[in-house]
Formats: sequence, structure tokens, C-alpha cells
Amino acid sequence: MTVAIELARLERRFGERIALTGVSVSVEKGRTLVVLGANGAGKTTLLRVLATLLRPHGGSCRVLGHELPRAAWEVRGRVGYLGHDPLLYRDLTGRENLRYHASLHGVAHERVTEQLAAVGLERRGDEPVRDLSKGMVQRLAVARATLHRPDVLLLDEPRANLDPGAAEQLEPLIGRASGSTRVLVTHDVEGGLAEADVALGLRGGSQAFALPSGQVDAAAARALYA
Repeated sequence: MTVAIELARLERRFGERIALTGVSVSVEKGRTLVVLGANGAGKTTLLRVLATLLRPHGGSCRVLGHELPRAAWEVRGRVGYLGHDPLLYRDLTGRENLRYHASLHGVAHERVTEQLAAVGLERRGDEPVRDLSKGMVQRLAVARATLHRPDVLLLDEPRANLDPGAAEQLEPLIGRASGSTRVLVTHDVEGGLAEADVALGLRGGSQAFALPSGQVDAAAARALYA
């Protein structure tokens, strides 16, 4: 199969502090990589490098066949990033936010209505984001991240603030059924391993393991958080 993401000895620093070092893993098209590790292990930094928001300082990072950061412009429009910040304007309505992002990606505005319905916000789409609950904002952020049908989804705790019903409703957009290559950051070790094809464990910015998820011992993965 085609490799969608390939990292070799990836490094990223913030001044003197090493955020990532020696990270090597590959993910085939349509597969899921789960990234595990305690707070500060480098998980979000890795997602931001893959999203072209941070430049790698060493090693190699290829996404969809393009080397980063040199070909970041080739990758940016084919990636959907869902981080801790929903990347929504609080004073705009949900519909206005999605229309803005649709314009950035050259997506027809009819897609906005489809996305609002897909995340269960068709009746709340004309309210300012500031008036929505945390769960609704998360649903709207999912609609934004998947609006342009990205080839790669970068998901940082995507089910945060969601009740079970909402989480299930979003599965066609951010779950395996989406068909996208996914990089999933989660603290749910067992759930993440069950959902993924490949698992990457990080400890203090260094790679603890990179294995097919079925070969990762859950107890060893939980030890990353000790």
C-alpha cells in the first residue's frame, strides 16, 4: 500500500528544549496511527509538525509523498487538523465560520449545510460560537476540520467534551469510516490501541516504541504515564 506519512529520526526543538527526537514511524494510506504518552511527551508537537504549523529541525518528515517543510504548501490543503483550540471565531456563527473555511479551501457553500447536519448542529448553526456549549463547539470544530474532505486527519483528543451520543454521531467524519489516514492523540490507552493500526509511544520527546498496535502490551503503554 501507499505510505501516507513517513517519519525518520524526526527532531523538533523549542530553544534549548528538545520536544521531539529520533521519532521514526510510517503509516499507510487509510490506516490509523495512535500516539500515546504523558503530558509534555511531544504528542501535540508532532501533530503540529504534520499539520505544517511547526518546522522540523532534523530528520525527515514526509506527508502524502511531500517532504516537509519544503513542500508544506502541497500538504496544507489536504490535511484536517483538530487540536485543543477549535480554530473558530467566537463572535461569528457556526455557519459563518464554516463558510469562511469553505472559501479558504475552495469548497462549495452547500457543503456547509451538509456539515452542520452531520454534526447535529443544523438548528444551532446561526448562533454565535460564544453561545454554544463546549460539546457543541467541539462538534463544530470537527465540522471545520473535515469540511474539505482531507486525506489526512490529525486528531488531538477529538472526543473531548462529547457525550456518548455525540461521539457516535461524529464517527463517520473522524472514525475509521472516514477513509482518511488518521493520526490520533489520546490518553485512552486501550481504546486507542483498539482503534489504531500502528502505535507510537513517546516519553519526554523520545520514541519509546513504534509497533503494530496488536503487538503493544497495554500495561507497557500505560507505563508511559507513570
